Amino acid sequence: MKYNNDTILKLFESALLQFQTPEEPKLLYDPIVYSMSGGGKRLRPVLLLLTVDAFGGDVEEALPAGMAVEVFHNFTLLHDDIMDNASMRRGMPSVYAKWGGNVALLSGDTMLIIAYKYLARVPSTQLHRILNIFSDMATEVCEGQQYDMDFESVDMVFAEDYIKMIEYKTSALLSGSAMIGATLAGASEDDIRKMYRFATELGLAFQLQDDMLDSYGDEKLGKKIGGDILEGKQTYLMVQAMSRASEEEREVLRTTHRRTDISDDEKIAIVKALYDKFDVRHSTEQQIKIRFERALAVLDTLSIAGERTSQLEEFARNLMGRKK
Repeated sequence: MKYNNDTILKLFESALLQFQTPEEPKLLYDPIVYSMSGGGKRLRPVLLLLTVDAFGGDVEEALPAGMAVEVFHNFTLLHDDIMDNASMRRGMPSVYAKWGGNVALLSGDTMLIIAYKYLARVPSTQLHRILNIFSDMATEVCEGQQYDMDFESVDMVFAEDYIKMIEYKTSALLSGSAMIGATLAGASEDDIRKMYRFATELGLAFQLQDDMLDSYGDEKLGKKIGGDILEGKQTYLMVQAMSRASEEEREVLRTTHRRTDISDDEKIAIVKALYDKFDVRHSTEQQIKIRFERALAVLDTLSIAGERTSQLEEFARNLMGRKK
């Protein structure tokens, strides 16, 4: 392998510095530049490019595909913020808050088009396959968002439905990126399917961990505790608690975030007391462990030498905050 996680990220960040849009109309393009320069971990393009390198492909030739998935990811964030009425994104005012819903909608639409323009720069011999993978990935992200919105209007969500939702909404972008990278590098169909499984399981572990850290994380890490509880979000912890609670306790879980007679800290404490009663932290940690170990196990089954998968394993461990 020619690259590691750090050098891949630096290479992509250099490509990102060359991202340009027309100057006019400013209200269309300024929000796009603002969104793309707002930081982020660049997880999806890094995974795509690491996969290309692991299978012996040309990383620099794959940069447009990496740009495509990153622009697409940021497009989804613009539209997510409209649907969530979100005022902040990555510690800064969201495009929705800064320019309004109409601008965020149209700029987001334009980003989707830009993503496909980047994708059109992949080698013509692979374009048809890559377009299909990318479009399937994009459709699943939208389906996952719809499932997530559907959950807002139901009294109880089952665990398997929640896992399906995050597989689409969160994992799809990772698994699509891994498949595109493997395809660009000329990997076998069997290895492409295995990379899909690796990234899917890793994405599930990542989202489940994010759910858990929202209630049981450390605010020193920069994540405010209890945000999902205050929003009344369906998370894996909430789903698990609802499945074990009495009907009276379920009503508490459903309604506490809407109460106006108690403080936010009290709301969080009430819900977390039920989480603790049903030990949902432990069951969530177990599910994270299972998914993460499944992801790493897939790497051992690839047809390439073990040293070629080492950077993919490092990517997975970095994503989950694990050293060993």
